[in-house]
Amino acid sequence: MSGSWWKGERGEWYVVLQFVLFAILFVTPFLTPQWTGWPSPWNVVGMGLGLLLGVAGAALIMAGLLSLGQNLTAVPHPKDDATLVEYGAYKVVRHPIYSGIILGAFGWGFLMNSLPAVALAVGLFIFFDIKARREENALCCKFENYGLYQQRVRKLIPYLY
Repeated sequence: MSGSWWKGERGEWYVVLQFVLFAILFVTPFLTPQWTGWPSPWNVVGMGLGLLLGVAGAALIMAGLLSLGQNLTAVPHPKDDATLVEYGAYKVVRHPIYSGIILGAFGWGFLMNSLPAVALAVGLFIFFDIKARREENALCCKFENYGLYQQRVRKLIPYLY
């Protein structure tokens, strides 16, 4: 990589912003005490849904990491020696790690009974959609058959989007 990381030739600033968003999402339920949460029994349903989404998100992240292997990079730009991965979690969704993080973020919001955290999870979805768009531009340049892969597999929500 030439130049400084903060110039963002490979999208390094996306990673910094991503961790800032994670931190804000994590602390939000603790900083919004005026929100009393969903009324009973919906708060219990929300907590159950939160656990389910959190576990599903963690599983998707792990499956994505295992499938990606040595191709893993935090920046939205493939490694120079990267290969196109279309198996494992990448058969279901093009960005399983992002999808898992998004699921986990929604899970956190529901688990903590925090509407502001759920709203931030929506923001995280939008952020990862933008980051994935930049990453896919680079992947299209690197792999000539990436366009066919895009037609077969959805970006962030399996079978939907």
